Amino acid sequence: MTSTIIKKYRQTPHKPGVYLMKDAKSKTIYVGKAKDLKKRLSSYFIKKNNHDAKTAVLLEMIKDFEIVITSSDHEAFILESNLIKEYNPKYNIILKDGKNYPLLRINMNDTYPAIQKVRKIKNDNALYFGPYSSSLSVNRTLKQIQKIFKLRKCKNTQFKNRSRPCLNFQIKACLGLCCNDVPSEEYKKQVKDAVLFLKGRSKQVVKKLKTRMTEYAETQAYEKAAQVRDTIFAVQNIMERQVVVSPDMKDRDVIAFAADKGRAVITVLIIRAGYLIDTSHYPFDLGFKNPDEILSAFLEQYYQNTGFLPSFILLNQGVENKLFLEQLFSEKKGKKVRIHVPARGEKRRLVEMAVVNASRELEKRLLKEEEERASISMLKDLLGMEKLPSKIECFDNSNLSGQDPVSSMVVFKDGRPYKKGYRKYIIRDLDFQDDYAYMYQVLERRFSKDPTQMAYPDLLVVDGGKGQLSMALAVIKDLNIENRFWVAGLAKKNEAKGELFDKIYIPGRSNPLNTNQAKKALYLLQQVRDEAHRFAITFQRKRREKRAGLSVLDTIPGIGPKKKKGLLKHFKGLSQMKKASIEDIASLPGLNKKLAKVLIEKLNQIDQNDMKFPG
Repeated sequence: MTSTIIKKYRQTPHKPGVYLMKDAKSKTIYVGKAKDLKKRLSSYFIKKNNHDAKTAVLLEMIKDFEIVITSSDHEAFILESNLIKEYNPKYNIILKDGKNYPLLRINMNDTYPAIQKVRKIKNDNALYFGPYSSSLSVNRTLKQIQKIFKLRKCKNTQFKNRSRPCLNFQIKACLGLCCNDVPSEEYKKQVKDAVLFLKGRSKQVVKKLKTRMTEYAETQAYEKAAQVRDTIFAVQNIMERQVVVSPDMKDRDVIAFAADKGRAVITVLIIRAGYLIDTSHYPFDLGFKNPDEILSAFLEQYYQNTGFLPSFILLNQGVENKLFLEQLFSEKKGKKVRIHVPARGEKRRLVEMAVVNASRELEKRLLKEEEERASISMLKDLLGMEKLPSKIECFDNSNLSGQDPVSSMVVFKDGRPYKKGYRKYIIRDLDFQDDYAYMYQVLERRFSKDPTQMAYPDLLVVDGGKGQLSMALAVIKDLNIENRFWVAGLAKKNEAKGELFDKIYIPGRSNPLNTNQAKKALYLLQQVRDEAHRFAITFQRKRREKRAGLSVLDTIPGIGPKKKKGLLKHFKGLSQMKKASIEDIASLPGLNKKLAKVLIEKLNQIDQNDMKFPG
C-alpha cells in the first residue's frame, strides 16, 4: 500500500460517508458506504491479515481513494446508490455482472394482453413479475402460464397481420385471437386468472374458475364449462407440487446469505399465500465486500427490479440501513414492508430452510469450480505447458456450399465461457470454399491486433486436425509471434477406423496425444470447440437470413431499388422491418397497404422456413 494512501487514511475522520476506490488509471472500481469511514477503511489498508488471496489481489489494484462525508448513514446509503449507477464500478454487487435478470410483463391496457419475457422494468403501468434467477426458470413459468390459460404467444406484428390461425390454435394451446371472434372481456378473464396465478393466489384462481364453470353449466354452455374444468385440473396439478411452508398463509420472501472461499450465494425463497412457489439462487464474488454490504446492496437492487413486494422480508442476518430500506420498500409498495431477522418459532424455521438451500448451492458451485480447476491443471500437464491455460481461444469456420463464409472466436476463462471476449469474422475476398484459407485469414486478422489492446491467449485451439494446426503455426510464424502462447488442434474421432475419442494434436508431434488418463482435459477442449461451432453456425445462419431477406425485397413487384433503399434506411435493417406494422410500412413514400402486407408476409416466411444447415 502506497504512502499516499496511508497518509489519506490517517486524515480520514470517524464520520459516516461514502468512499470510492480507484485504480492506476484513476477509474472508480468500487464504491462503498460506512457509518464510520475510518473504521471501514482500516479493514482494507491496516488489518490485512484477514484477507483471502483473491481479496488481497484486488486490494493491490487500489492506487487511490476518495471520500465524501455525509450528515448521516442514511444519506450515505442514498449517495452510494447514486454513485454506483453513475460509475458502474467493476467490483460492486450488481446482479449478474450488470445484466438484468428476466421478468414477465403483462400490459393490461392492451385489448388482448400478451405475456412477455423482458429484461427491464419500464414506467409504463404494465404488470411485472420476477426477477427470475435464470432463463430456464422464467421459461418454465411462461410455459406453465401459456399452457394453462392459453394466452396468445405471437408478437404484436404477427398478431396484427395473420390471415389464419397458427399451429398453437390447432393444438388447442391458444384461443386463436388473431382470426377468431373472441371478446376482449372474455379473454381478459383468462389474463386476470394468470395474474393471480403469478402472484401465488392459486386457491383464489380455482375458486373463481369453479364459480365460472357453474355459471357456464347453468346457461348450458357446456363446451366453455369443460374448458374451465380442464383449467381447474391444470392449476390444481401445479398446486399439488407446491409445498405449504407457512401455516399463516401470508406472503413472504425469505432471504439467506452463505459465503466461503471468496464466493457468496444469496438464496430467495418466494412464499405466496403460504405456498413455496419458487427458489432462486444469486451467486457473487466477495471481492472487497463484507456480508452486510453484499446483503444490503442485494436487497436494494433486487427490489428495484421486482414487480411485487411482500409485506414481510425475513433474513438470516441483519443489514445496515434496515429502517431506511423498510421506508424505501414501503413507499414503493404503498403499504408497510417489514425486514426482520427472526430468532425463534415458525419464521426462524423458514430462515433456516433458506440457509440450508443457500449453503447447498454454494457447496455445489465451489465443487464445480474445483472440477474446472482440475480440468485446467490436467490440460496443462497433458500439453506440457509451463503455466495454466487460464485463457483459451478457439476458432471455427462455417459456410453453406461456399456461400456466406464466416468464422467465430470464443474465449474460455478459468474453464468457463467468457462471452465478452467472443468475436465474429466475415471471410473476405474468397469466392471459393477453402477451410484452410478461411482459417489463415481469420487467424491473421486476430493476431495482427496489438496485444496491449487484445491480449494473447494462454492456449489457442483450432477446430481440425494436423492441417488446421499447420495453418495456425504458419500464421504465427508469418507474424513473428512464436512462443507467445501454446497451440493445439482438436479433430473429431473417425468411427470408421474404430476411434473412440476425439484427437488432440500439438506442434512437433505427428500422432495425437494419448488422452486415456486425461479425459477431463479432453472434455474441456471439446466443450470449447463445440461452443465455437455453435457460435459460428448461429452467425452464419443470420448472415444467410439477411441475404435471403434482401433478395426477398427484390422479388416483390412494386418495390424497386429506390424503395428498397428507403425501407432499409428507415428501419435500419430487416430485423426492425419484420417488427413493423402494415401502417408503419405503408406510411413511407411510394408504399401502400397492399405492398406492405405482401412484404410482411414474405419476411415472415423467412422466419418460418428457418432450416438448420450444416456448418
